[in-house]
Amino acid sequence: MNRLWSRVGIRATSVGLLVLGVIGGVYIGQDREVPQRTSQSQRAVQPQVNEEVLLKARHSEHAAARAWQRRAEDAAAAKAATEAKAAAGKARKLEKKVIAKKAAEKKAKEAAEARNESSSGGGGTVEYTGPVPESCNEFSGNRETGCSLMIQAGFDIEQFSCLNKLWERESGWNHKAENPSSGAYGIPQALPGDKMASEGSDWRTNPATQIKWGLGYIKGRYDTPCGAWGHSEDVGWY
Repeated sequence: MNRLWSRVGIRATSVGLLVLGVIGGVYIGQDREVPQRTSQSQRAVQPQVNEEVLLKARHSEHAAARAWQRRAEDAAAAKAATEAKAAAGKARKLEKKVIAKKAAEKKAKEAAEARNESSSGGGGTVEYTGPVPESCNEFSGNRETGCSLMIQAGFDIEQFSCLNKLWERESGWNHKAENPSSGAYGIPQALPGDKMASEGSDWRTNPATQIKWGLGYIKGRYDTPCGAWGHSEDVGWY
């Protein structure tokens, strides 16, 4: 009997030790799983951290690019403003030069007319005493004389518009006008002026003499005053 109980005790002890060993193994296994799970969690978090860092870096790059672009645009705008200001200054200087040149030319013309007035030889201006058609009454001075003589020369009154523009451009209807560079003279700007002597020796002071010569020149070369005006428009002279 004693031996039987001894065997039972030994077996019970063995079983107990076995159970304790299994339980200890389970605990040990659980302890090992904790570090493994912790390591896996760390590996899962690391990509998220890296992505956030990358996004922040990209945002910084974009912000820097936008700031650079704004600076570049501001610099371009400032440069354009400076160039526009400089161009405006040059334009003003050029305008002043043009105005000064025109003023000098006008002054020279007036001086030349004054000289012509004082050195026109043959006495004072000869007044026109011929008939004046009713259609020419709206004009005065040398224009009235020109209109009257043009109709006497056989041209229609409609032609006077062209004749008026032509001789306004040439001399301003000034019978003492002289071109200082070419020597052209009188209302029709005959070149040389003494050509008009074919119509009268008073060609220097008689507007009618100049106009008669000018109408004859126009008729022989261009047929009509409008023909002469068209040629002047095309090339600048007649």
